[in-house]
Order: sequence, then structure tokens, then C-alpha cells
Amino acid sequence: MSTDLTFITNQPDSSLLERFKVLIKSNTKFFDCLVGYFYTSGFYRLYKSLEQIERIRILIGINTGKQTYDLLEESRTQTEFDFSHSETKEEFTNEILQEMEKSEDKSSVEESVRKFIEWLINGRSGDINKKPKLQIRAYPSRNIHAKLYIMTFAEGDRDKGRVITGSSNFTQSGLFDNLEFNVELKDRSDYEFAISAFNDLWEKSVDVSQEYIETIKTGTWLNNNITPYELYLKFLYEYLKEKINIDQEEVTTIYVPQGFMDLEYQREAVSDAKSKLQEYGGVFLADVVGLGKTYISAMLAQQLDGRNLIICPPILKDYWENTFQDFRIPATVESLGKLDEIIEIVSHREYKNVFIDEAHRFRNESTQTYEKLKQVCWGKRVILVSATPQNNTPFDLLSQIKLFQKGRNSTLPNLKNLEKYFSLLQKRLDGIDRLKNFDTYISIIKENSKKIREDVLKYLIVRRTRKDIKEYFIKDLTKKGLKFPEIEPPRKLYYQFDKHTDFIFNETISKIRLFKYARYTPLLYLKHPDPEEEVGQRNLRRFMKVLLVKRLESSFFAFKNTLNRFLYSYEQFINMFDKGTIYISKKYTNKIFDLLEKDNVDEIMKLVEEEKVRDYKKNDFLPEFLKDLKDDIKILKEIIALWGDITVDPKIGEFKRKLSTEKILKDNKIIVFTESMETAEYLEHNLKSIYNDAVLSFSSKSGSPVREKIIQNFDPKCKTPKNNIKILISTDILSEGVNLHRSNVVINYDIPWNPIRIIQRVGRINRVDTKFDKIFIYNFFPTVQSNEEIMLEQAAVGKLQAFHDILGEDAAYLTDGEEVSSFELFKRLNSKEVIEGEEQEESELKYLSEIRNIRDKTPDLFEKVKRLPKKSRSSKLYSFNLHSETSAQAGKKSVLTFFRKGKLRKMFISNEDATRELDFFQTAEILKADKNTKREKIDQKYYKYLEKNKNSFKSSLIEDVQETITKGGKSSEVRLTGIIKAILKMKGFTEDDEDYLRKVLNLLEEGALPKQTSKTIIKKLGKENNHLKIYGIIRKNVPDTFLTMPVTELPGQTSGPREVILSEYLINKQE
Repeated sequence: MSTDLTFITNQPDSSLLERFKVLIKSNTKFFDCLVGYFYTSGFYRLYKSLEQIERIRILIGINTGKQTYDLLEESRTQTEFDFSHSETKEEFTNEILQEMEKSEDKSSVEESVRKFIEWLINGRSGDINKKPKLQIRAYPSRNIHAKLYIMTFAEGDRDKGRVITGSSNFTQSGLFDNLEFNVELKDRSDYEFAISAFNDLWEKSVDVSQEYIETIKTGTWLNNNITPYELYLKFLYEYLKEKINIDQEEVTTIYVPQGFMDLEYQREAVSDAKSKLQEYGGVFLADVVGLGKTYISAMLAQQLDGRNLIICPPILKDYWENTFQDFRIPATVESLGKLDEIIEIVSHREYKNVFIDEAHRFRNESTQTYEKLKQVCWGKRVILVSATPQNNTPFDLLSQIKLFQKGRNSTLPNLKNLEKYFSLLQKRLDGIDRLKNFDTYISIIKENSKKIREDVLKYLIVRRTRKDIKEYFIKDLTKKGLKFPEIEPPRKLYYQFDKHTDFIFNETISKIRLFKYARYTPLLYLKHPDPEEEVGQRNLRRFMKVLLVKRLESSFFAFKNTLNRFLYSYEQFINMFDKGTIYISKKYTNKIFDLLEKDNVDEIMKLVEEEKVRDYKKNDFLPEFLKDLKDDIKILKEIIALWGDITVDPKIGEFKRKLSTEKILKDNKIIVFTESMETAEYLEHNLKSIYNDAVLSFSSKSGSPVREKIIQNFDPKCKTPKNNIKILISTDILSEGVNLHRSNVVINYDIPWNPIRIIQRVGRINRVDTKFDKIFIYNFFPTVQSNEEIMLEQAAVGKLQAFHDILGEDAAYLTDGEEVSSFELFKRLNSKEVIEGEEQEESELKYLSEIRNIRDKTPDLFEKVKRLPKKSRSSKLYSFNLHSETSAQAGKKSVLTFFRKGKLRKMFISNEDATRELDFFQTAEILKADKNTKREKIDQKYYKYLEKNKNSFKSSLIEDVQETITKGGKSSEVRLTGIIKAILKMKGFTEDDEDYLRKVLNLLEEGALPKQTSKTIIKKLGKENNHLKIYGIIRKNVPDTFLTMPVTELPGQTSGPREVILSEYLINKQE
């Protein structure tokens, strides 16, 4: 179809681009254009057709931004205003920069721009005068809006030339994308008028050719002088820029207590936490133990408006109250065991900030305690204080995050559905035998942890290790006269069984394996059991199993007492059974798991004995129930008989021997930890015969006077110190949050099955302001008699395995949900690195320190890096580590690209075969370069791999379609969702009622309603069919708190354009 049309509209076969090509090819000598916008996106489509043209003149109008223009309009008195020459050039430069930021990343764009520059400098080939083929000028007046294209034909051609004018700018959109209206004028008079007007404007314009050349070469991604070192620094700057100057921020403190050390690392934590809190409504203060999280919390509270509520373990209530009082911050401090009272307090007073100490206790969102806590937290800022926010599974974190974020509609960048995200991570672990495939299991754990850190925690957590503080804040610590003590490798204390005791131990293990725990799981024996109640009963059986095993390991004394309690409980239960009526509380299992979170074993045992609420008849149970009860009693009596003649306790004997012979233990105050209150009392009784009143035990039963003694003897900050206690024996009630660093020795009398226990215990003495240079840890292990260390160790591992064997498939509950082999557990309990809690933790501080160093020592370089354009690029030789996660890149050319969209930052690397996402640390490792690293040539493959990276980034931005919970089987949430949807179709509700039900439905669909609330409602609904009564039950059981919005409902954390920040072309050194 002919393009020789009067009107050119960019419809098929009539684009302005095609018409230009036809006219230019037909003997055009000069090409002049006057446009408001001249974009490279237009030029690169046409430049090959312009090769044979003798001269090109481009005249552009200068367009200010709307805001600038409006201000100028208000201030000017003349009817028009003109830019000065310098302003014209500056505005032109800005337009080029903006255009190149948005330009396509294609080799054809680069080629056309290079050609554009070449023509600006040189004439066309064969031109003797070598005058520039292309000239570009800018018209200094704001009031030019013309789009005019003039083609002058060679002499002797059909006529003088052609003029095209209309709506099209010289851009891709103007040339063929947009619907435009342009007219082609062919009359000589039109040509003469247009060329005359153009020449007049040309004379009044400003030459900007040099500005174009300089801007392209130095201010855009086509700058070929950016070194690999500068690109590396640019990456650090762009990725970390929100944190770079935190160290310069003034943390405004209302009051600093006398004697308080103003530490740089704590001030930085406050600034970082405040930023995260304001952005997402919650933050984890998760520095490792001993770095002063309570002080950081107090300093953070000074930066926040609104009332403060602190929820903490009972033992720490005074400590939090005193700290906040010292900083003169009003706060309500309540024990986490009093959540009902806290809910009442919150309903009458407006609290804006909730601090939760030892927040890891709330990692199970299915408990009533969690449900109550969420009711307290929702709609407020939430500060979660814990050195160990994740104990076992990724779901530990999810539960805590859901205290301030919606599970299926979060405001985290590109991570709307948190529940799906964490479920997919957990799925990677499901089905893996931890014992048979331990290396695989650990590898996936590490991969998951990296992913969570990169996708979730970098937005929500403030965490530094001792290694970080010692390395990156050493000047400040030295200035304040502070240092961290060195943790010595743990020392093993073996207590050896003689042959007879070992026989008794092994026999006991064999018999416990046969134990059914029937007395504690009666609802499993019902002829018509409730599936939900069965789950609770199985969990209770697991707990009783673990309790029995832990008491066997803790002390012979505690184990014998536990056996006797079990026997008494069984006998009482059978007596009740024989009378024909059995009383069972269905509620105690939930209460037990709440108490488990508080480590209150004594209260649990008391609850188990309280048989009230509901009665059953003998014939409600299966026949095997009574048989299993009697079999269990027989086993208990046999075990009790076995232990009847055991009078010597090798464990306490070895302990006494070490206390009297080991110099470290003789010279220092000692803290002994045990999980059993009976073991603690037993140790106190036995050691008092040697140390008299210099021994003290502490448990949940202990009152304030005992606690005061401990503070006076073990807390260096106590204002009334004493020195009359040498040995403190405590349950884990003292393992969290208390300062005990007048001692430097911790003895784990029981095996701390989960190494996190040791981290928490040692944290009581491993403080930044301790006077000691070294910290000593002792772990007790059972073994058999031997004179060889290796045999003692092997036997100890064997004993650990025996404990695991008792529990069978429930062994993971011994280690708080983490299933590990006996050998691996033994190794971890005796690992210095594990106990320091800093196993292979990578830190951004290394890189933050590096870019800050550039800022402080070479400010010119810092400014240069800061001003490097978006889409900056460089290239270098690089050797891929064949054992690294990027080993797929080995032996190939690759492109690494850093992208940003709003708050979201992602990095991808591609080569011919594959594309993979990288985290910050992998990217920094690959980009790292020094001043002498040579920039290599970038070839055509760069664009191909860059495009692959861009496609991967685009795919990663496709948000998960928000899945409704209808895929969740028959959970209470699903059932309640279905009920609400059904009754909303019924008549009789007011508009307010319907609005309320829709809000509750929205809570369910967004994952904001606690699971326990849904369960409670479903139970109370029973078989109720009246829709108005169903509404009443829902209304009564959904707290109004949940209908308020979270403190941050910030949409668009990933809003904004997709941006390529930088790319590096990597050439393998072997190529």
C-alpha cells in the first residue's frame, strides 16, 4: 500500500516512520526537524535511513516540569519568559538524562546514540570539509509547541521538498505507536514558508551539541568509563542508602540515666528499628543475648509517641519497670501470664506501642495465649524482643509477624501472602528423614533461612552479633572501656554408671518403651472419639513422654519422684474407673500447652489431676482402655522396684568432686541450670552440707526475697550488692532476660536438649559490661565407666540415643521440635560457635562500614558514585567458585543485574543456560572489586542476558493471586468462612449487621483472625441453624479490636516503576 497520503495517522501501513523512510530514500539532501521532544527511541528507528543525508538539523523546544512551570507562571510579570543560554543547556541536559533512564536496553539504541554522537562530531564519509553532519539546538523560549519536519530534495529533483506537520514528536510513540494526525504539504509555497520560519528560529536557538555528547558519555548508562570498583560501590550505596547515614543521626533522648553508657551500636539500632516500625507496624529487636535489648527498647520508646505497654515474663517485670523508670519513660508493665487483665486494661486506655519480651514464646498461633496476645497487639506498633525469634520452623516467625501483619494481605514488598510463602518453605522440609538425610535437611534449613532473611526479615529485624559489634563498633567500645568476654569451648562432665546402675538404666529404657500413657489420654479410648480432642490427647501423651525422659536424665531423685506421682495418679484413676464414672476435663490440654510456653511443669501436673467438668461411663470406653491402664501400672511398679536399691547418685558425686578440685569452679561464683525444680531443691539440699548458706536455689515457687538475694549477689548493677552466695541453682525461669554477670561460670546439670537453651543461659553472664575476660560452660553427660575419653564420649552419645529411642517418632519433641541425631546433638551442645549463637551469620555491617568509610575518607568518590546514572554498567573478569550457589555460571559469560521497584530490591544473574536470583551477600561477593580491577569490553551478549534478567524480575513481581482459604480442607477458618457467606444471603439482617459480617469475612480471607478464635466460634455454633443466632455468636466471640486497621496499611511498598539500577558483565577468567 502506498504511503503517499495527505494525512498520516500511524494506522497500519501509514505510519510516519515509514513515510519518512520513503521520502528520505528518494534523494533527500537535508533533513530539518522542529519538535518539542526528540528522543533516541525515535532516532534509532530511523538513523540507518539517514546515513546518506548530507545535513541534519534538529531544533527542540525546552519543556520544564509542570510544578516548575506553575511557579514561574505565578511569579512572572512579562507575557512570556525565556531561558538564558546556560539554563537552556541545563534543561536540555536534564531531558537527555530522563530520556536515557527510560530508554530501551537494546544494542540498537546504543548503536544509534553512538552514531548520533559520531555525526555531531564528524561530517559524513567523503566530506572534504568535515563539517558535522548533524547539528542540534534548543530554542530558549517555553512557548514553542510546533512539530515540523522538512525534507529538502537534491537539486534537479521533482521539487524543492516536503513538509510534514501535525501532532507527532520525534519519538517512538510519535513515529508509529500512537494514533496521531499529521499532514504532508507538497506545495512549494508551503515548503518555502516552513524553511524560512525554521531558519529564523534556528538563528535564535542555542547550540547544545556538546552538552549532548558530554551528557551521553558521562551522565548515562552509555558511560563506558565506569570501573568495576565504582560499580561495586554503587551497588553498596543503592542497596544500603537508607542505612548509610544512620550513624550520623541524632537519637534524641529525653533523659539518660546516670552511669548509662551511650553506645553507638545501640543508637544505630534505635534509628533502624524506628524506621522499620513506622514502615511496617512491627519490628524484631533480635540482637544476640547480652547486647542490651532492654536499653535499646527504652531508647526506642523515647522516640515514639503514645502510651507504652510492656508484656514480659513475671521474673522480669521489676527489671523492665526499673529500666523504663531510669529512662523516665511512662509505661505499663504486665506479666505475660495476665493477658486477660491486660485486655481489660487496653480496653480502657489507649496504648500505641506494645513491647513483648521473650517474644519467641508466642511462636504457636494455635494457643489461647496467642489469641489473647494478638487481641492486645492488633492495631498498635509491636516491638518483639528476642535473641532467638526462630527456634525450630519458619512458622515460628510467621506467628510473631502476624501479631502486626495480615497473614494473607501483608504490606511487605512483593509478599502479600505470608502464609503461602512460609508454607512453601516448610514443604521443602516435609518428608525428609532428618536422621537419615541430615546433611540435606541442614542444607535446606540454611537455604530457607537465607530466603527468609532476604524476602522478609531485612524489612522487619534489627539483629547484630557480638562479632559484628566487636568488628564494626570497636572504636566506640574501646573509647568507653568495654569489651566482650571470650567464651571458652564447653567442658564435658561425665558421670559414670557402674555395671549395676547401667543395667538398671537399660532395663528402665526398655520398659518405658512399652508404656502407653493411657491414664493421660483417656479420650483416645472412647468408642466415639472427637477428632479435635484426639489431637490434644496425642500432644499430651508426647509431653508426658518427654517429661519422663527428661526427669530420668535430670536426677535419680527427680525421676523417682515422677514415677511415684505417675503411680499415684494411675491408682486414683483406676479407682474412679472401677466406681463406674470417670471425670475428665476437655479443657486442660489447651491450658497445658499455654503453661508449656511458660515452662510451668508443676502447674501442668496439678491440672492433669483436676478431673472436673465432664463425666463418662465405663461403657463409653473401648475394652483395651482398662487393660492399658493396668499394663502401665505394672510397668511403673517394675521400674520403681528396679530403682529401689539404687542409693548412690554418680552425677551429684561427680559434681561435688569437680567443685572441690577444679580451680575455675573453686574461684568463681557458679550458676547451675536444671529443668527440674525437684532437681534444683535436691542439689541445694546436698550442697548445703558443704557450702552452708552460700548455696541458693530458685524456681517458679520462689518468692521476692529469694529473687532479691540473687540480684544482690549476681547483678553488677545492683545498688545494694552482697557476696554471700557462691552457687546459684535455678530452673530456666532465670535463663531469660536477667543479668547475672558477677559470675562467669554456667553449669548445665541437665542436658539442654535444644542448644538455644544454652545460648539463653549463657546470655545471663555473657554481657558487654562484664568484668571477666573468659566465660566457662560445663555440660553433664551420662556414660559408662572407662578410663579413655573417646570411650566416655561414645558411651555418652549412646545414652543420648537411648533417650531418643524411648520417644521413637516423638523424639523431636525432646529437642523442642528439631529432630537431630544423637551424635549431632552431642557435637552441637559442645560447640563454642553454636553457644555463641553466631553460626555462619552474615552481616550487612561489613558492607555498610565499607561504604561509610568511602563517605568519610574519600567524599569526592562517594559523590561520584552517588551520581552515577541508573542502568550504570561495567565489566570485569571473574572466576566463579565451583562450590558456590552460583556455580551454574562457571565457565560462561554472565550478566548480573540489580533491580528496584519501590521498596523491593532484587538481583538476578543470567548466562546462556540459566537465570537465578541472588541475595545481597552473593551479589556483593561477585561485584566486589578494587581500584585496580580493569574494565573489560562489553559485547552483544550483554543485552541478551540483561533481557533474561529483566524477564525474571518481571515474573517475580507477579504477585501471588490472593488465595482464599477455601483450599484449606475442613479447618475452622474454612468452615466459618462458608457459614458467613451462606448467612449473608439470608434475610433479616440490618445494613450494619451485613457490614459487620463482611468485615469478619475479610479478616478470615486476609488471615488476620487468630485460628483459636475461629475454633472457638465453630465449637459454640455447634448445630445452630438460625442465621440471626449464628450472627450473635460470631459478634460475641470476635473482639472489636480485630476490626480496627493495623497501624500500617501502606499500599504500594512495591509501587513505582521497575528500575534497572546497575548491571555487570562478567567474563570468566578461563575464557
